[in-house]
Amino acid sequence: MHYWLNELWRLAYLVICFGILGTLLGYPGWGIALGLGIHLAFTLRHLKRLYRWLEAPVDQRPPDGEGVWGDLFDRLYRYQKGQQQLQNRLRSVLKRVQESAESMSEGVVMLDSRGCLDWWNSAAERLIGLDSRHDRGHHLTNYLRDPAFIRYFRKMDYSEPITIGAPTNEARTLSCQITRFGDDERLLIIRDVTRLQRLEQTRRDFVANVSHELRTPLTVLTGYVETWQDNDGALPASYKRGLSRMQEQTVRMQHLVEDLLTLSRLETSERHHNERSIDMAALCEQIAEDGQELSGGSHEITCRLEETRRLFGDVEELRSALTNLIYNAVRYTPPGCHITLVYRRWDKNGAAVEVIDDGDGISPEHLPRLTERFYRVDKSRSVASGGTGLGLAIVKHVLLRHDARLDIESQPGEGACFRCIFPVTRLETAPA
Repeated sequence: MHYWLNELWRLAYLVICFGILGTLLGYPGWGIALGLGIHLAFTLRHLKRLYRWLEAPVDQRPPDGEGVWGDLFDRLYRYQKGQQQLQNRLRSVLKRVQESAESMSEGVVMLDSRGCLDWWNSAAERLIGLDSRHDRGHHLTNYLRDPAFIRYFRKMDYSEPITIGAPTNEARTLSCQITRFGDDERLLIIRDVTRLQRLEQTRRDFVANVSHELRTPLTVLTGYVETWQDNDGALPASYKRGLSRMQEQTVRMQHLVEDLLTLSRLETSERHHNERSIDMAALCEQIAEDGQELSGGSHEITCRLEETRRLFGDVEELRSALTNLIYNAVRYTPPGCHITLVYRRWDKNGAAVEVIDDGDGISPEHLPRLTERFYRVDKSRSVASGGTGLGLAIVKHVLLRHDARLDIESQPGEGACFRCIFPVTRLETAPA
């Protein structure tokens, strides 16, 4: 603050002194004007020094200045040095980030708010064929032209990655995940999952082949067991018990093989092959009746229809999924429980099918793993009920093929709700 006061005193001193001198000479106005002119020349001289210094290289020291100008030069110099140090640190951080990205086997691509290429590492060049010499500034979809990826990019829902074929090599499979950051900018991570895809395909083929191979010996075994049971009058009592156990296990194995084949078909067959308009209300009523027959009157099963819109999909796949849900509710709830099958409207004009029971419920730690193959909450109880451990895995795959999802809500002692949520794009007509 004292620098400004000094500068004001300097101006006042010049005006007073030259004003007095002008008065003595008979020209007081010209004297004041001369004092102001000298102060203006002093100011312009320092402004000229300031501009020369600003145009000079960054490392050059500031010019000498008097009064407020000397303080201004010093402050600007300190600010300049601080900004230079900050820029050096940022450059160092950016360099480490780029070096880290270069060392990654995954491709990293930075996109601007328009979806145009801004920066990428060498792995991205290798995986999707980018060239740093002339590709910067071009739109990403010019290089990843798979229709599925374009829909994924434009939909702006990046919660899950998408798997596509590599544009540079048809034999290679890529997993692409986009993350949004900053001012609507995007970061694309690309992973080569060819080996994982091949291992997964090998597993699928193995399961399918083994399941097919098991069908024939199981059929033969079941036929002989049934033949012996038809003539059990000539067999000892111990043989009868053994045959009964053999029949139970062969039936269970047949159910297991059928479920494995169903899963294999869902994983390998193309979508939209047998899709048509489905009367979901009628399908839900039929499945509720089937569940009532399975329960043999030990459960009270009701069907509540709050939605009338038809759904576009594969009726046999949806029948399989909903049947698994209602059968699970019957198998894993005590006799006397109430089971409700509901078809109703859901958020954003979608629709949901819910299977709700008031049974024992499920502990929260089990919920994330219920759709895994062969995962059982209570192994002894599941085996006794005749389940294969594949029902919810089938439900999950069917819903994925219908752009839907499975939500599970349950607490111990409060029953459970298995909810199949279908998007509005799967419904035939818009809501009224």
